Amino acid sequence: MKTWHLVSLFAALLSVLLPDLAAASADAVATTLEAAPKPSRLDYPVIAGISGRTLAWSMAQMHLFLAAFVLAVPLFAIATEFMSVVTGDDRFDNMAREFMKITMAAYSLTALVGGGLLLVLLVFYPHLMGYMIKVFRGQVLIYALLFGLESITLYIYFYSWDALRRGNRKYYHMSIGLVLNTVGLTLMFVANAWVSFMMSPTGIAPDGAITGTVWEATRNPLWNPLNLHRFLANIAYGGAIVGGYAAYMFLAEKDPAKKAHYDWMGYTSNFIAILGFIPLPFAGYWLMAEIYAYSQQMGITAMGGILAWLFIIQAVLIGTIMLAANYYLWSGLMRTDRGARYAKYVKYIAVVIVGGFLVWVTPHTLILTTAEIQNLGGTSHKILGPLGIMPAKNTAVNLMLVFTFLSFQMFYRSSRIPVVPWAKSANMVVVALYVVGIANIVAAGIYGYITPTVYKVGASVPQVMTTLSIIIGSVIIDVFMLRGAKSEKVHWGRMTERSQYALFVLPVAFTWLMGLMGYIRSSLRTNWHVYTVMKDNSPENYIPALGDAGNTITGITLAFMAVMVFVFWLSRLGQTKQADPGPDNSGATS
Repeated sequence: MKTWHLVSLFAALLSVLLPDLAAASADAVATTLEAAPKPSRLDYPVIAGISGRTLAWSMAQMHLFLAAFVLAVPLFAIATEFMSVVTGDDRFDNMAREFMKITMAAYSLTALVGGGLLLVLLVFYPHLMGYMIKVFRGQVLIYALLFGLESITLYIYFYSWDALRRGNRKYYHMSIGLVLNTVGLTLMFVANAWVSFMMSPTGIAPDGAITGTVWEATRNPLWNPLNLHRFLANIAYGGAIVGGYAAYMFLAEKDPAKKAHYDWMGYTSNFIAILGFIPLPFAGYWLMAEIYAYSQQMGITAMGGILAWLFIIQAVLIGTIMLAANYYLWSGLMRTDRGARYAKYVKYIAVVIVGGFLVWVTPHTLILTTAEIQNLGGTSHKILGPLGIMPAKNTAVNLMLVFTFLSFQMFYRSSRIPVVPWAKSANMVVVALYVVGIANIVAAGIYGYITPTVYKVGASVPQVMTTLSIIIGSVIIDVFMLRGAKSEKVHWGRMTERSQYALFVLPVAFTWLMGLMGYIRSSLRTNWHVYTVMKDNSPENYIPALGDAGNTITGITLAFMAVMVFVFWLSRLGQTKQADPGPDNSGATS
């Protein structure tokens, strides 16, 4: 209580000594109680017939692609650098530096596109931007300061690499990288707060009047699920992009030693992409569950309305990612002399991956003409219809994830011969873990058909836990069983060229998938800038048609791929050394 009295006395003194400041504070409070603006159609500028929404959409998506890449690469660069310190292997350090070299080429483009996005939003959506700045107030300036700090630490981290490479200086260098990644993640969390606020606004009155703090607006119901989902997606996406770079360099190089380096880099990048991708569907489930919990209407729009068929396209893209990643891992078995003994299992894994993919893309309700409905007897196929509901799809995706991990585990084991006496028993435990786990996943999927609808979502939880248990249990057993194992030579660079095209497929599919999911997430607000608070009264206040959206997303994806090829070319150009002109004979006499 004494503290409260001191605060009250201090405030009273300020009101006497600084009347202007007190009046300004009162005006600020009054301002926060103003309702959200209600712009009319005439308040949205039309410039030379340019579609403001399409331009903002394209700029925002391109910025997100670049920012995701620039954010993710330093995360696994510092992890790889740490591996170099732990193992004493300079190859990890060289690879981490090359990771960052690609980032440096893309960072300026990220800032350039981000500045263009801000300009487009201010020009075409001034009322929305004004309201968002009022809601988040000083956080906008903090974001700008964080961006400046990220730029400084990024350049210091990269250009001090050689100077701080040896001895205790390496820890100083990794400390700089830790600051860089902390700032980068904070930037992502802040930006996610603005995006998620537009979907699930908090800290405001029903009419949009600001009644709460910036923290209340930041910590809205969808903020944490979006943070986790984007964090994992960025890791997978960054690994896919760097894998594409490694494939590009592998195909361009003629020197066997350099090809071996980029083969190893491609394998590491593919591992990072899979590592981020495996838990990603579960994070997506959490995000969608929170969307349903906040607004059933948004959930129905996503899964049962106009956007429902886009999840079939999502399944196609995710299936493509899994097939490409597994094909690359299967091709990698040829790097080791013992790989052939594991290659015989590939066909069985392929059957599961393809089968799960086909289940995932099977729709529950078909789009049919009246005559087709009469012939079929309904909008659902009598045999395949049951594969279109979530119990089947949850079972399929969990089995695909389990067998994708098995593909990686086979390559990992192909280069190591265990020497512990209990290796045979450990292998039997691993086999039992897979068999029991797969049986449990299938059983939980069957239970999802017979349980009431309200429990169907809950039936997926045991499947998720089983998948994670198989992966974590297998990793723990392998770590102890293969400790001190006899290493077989890995012939890095002994890969077919077609295997590298699988690494090209990954970034293209990931980019298209991120663009698709961005369209879905934004469309959930339907005709609202800020859901249920501030309406979009522009001429384009409708969900774009699926065909138009597909064309726009494809155009953005192709543009981003062109940017990435340019970045790869720049990185390779930076390695090109001018030929030695030989001795200077300009002063020789005739």
